[in-house]
Amino acid sequence: MSTSTEASALAIDDRTASLLFRDAHTAYAFTDQPVTDEQLAAIYDLVRHAPTAMNSQPLRITYIRSEAAKARLLPLLAEGNRPKSASAPVVAILAADTDFHENFARVLPQLPGAKEKFADDDARAQAAKFNASLQAGYFIIAARAAGLDAGPMGGFDKAGIDAEFFAGTALRSLLVVNLGYVTESGRNPRNPRLEHDEAVTVL
Repeated sequence: MSTSTEASALAIDDRTASLLFRDAHTAYAFTDQPVTDEQLAAIYDLVRHAPTAMNSQPLRITYIRSEAAKARLLPLLAEGNRPKSASAPVVAILAADTDFHENFARVLPQLPGAKEKFADDDARAQAAKFNASLQAGYFIIAARAAGLDAGPMGGFDKAGIDAEFFAGTALRSLLVVNLGYVTESGRNPRNPRLEHDEAVTVL
């Protein structure tokens, strides 16, 4: 828990800081309480304000909710991750759009010719992954702000998911995030975190 000095340095109240950061744990099992369309919309309304280079906004979100869609997804997850996603009311596939530069005329109108700066396919793919990763961090915090528990996972067949869900597109999978309401036994105790002096240098 934070000290009063640390809490007073924040622009948000201590309860909100704990909801978004201190008390939030990765969720591994979920109740059957549904996640609403309104919550999913509210998540993106926050995520879209995340910082990205040149306002590129490459993150794309595919929500897996129906049993038919889950049946396509589960075999592509690492075996140990399948029960987690099976129990989640909604599973988000976060992907990077490697054709993000096609939107520059609309999202970066003050810089004509921005699209041409990303003509190289490899460089553009790297930029897409980096900036979508920034947005993915915001996605987890936004899910918590919507009252949900999140379980991000990297253990999945990326090529398989890209073929199954994004064939013929420029989307490349980045992260899978289970969303819902965690069960009492669905989270592990908090492991130790590094202290400020171990992780932070002020020059």
